[in-house]
Amino acid sequence: MKLSARNVLTGTVISVEVGHVTSHVKIDIGGAIVTAAITNEAVADLGLKEGDRASAIIKASDVIIGV
Repeated sequence: MKLSARNVLTGTVISVEVGHVTSHVKIDIGGAIVTAAITNEAVADLGLKEGDRASAIIKASDVIIGV
């Protein structure tokens, strides 16, 4: 698969928390945790479960930092 996004963070799924419509998927990318909110349907389609290798692919025009 080719992607236009250049920010691909590969790691291991450490949890999948399923809600009513949306799931929160946490990926450990070498000590840092990335959390993605995706649909339950997407979790099922991807077959995501704890321990799987997965990539967080980030495509954004802005990064906002607050303190």
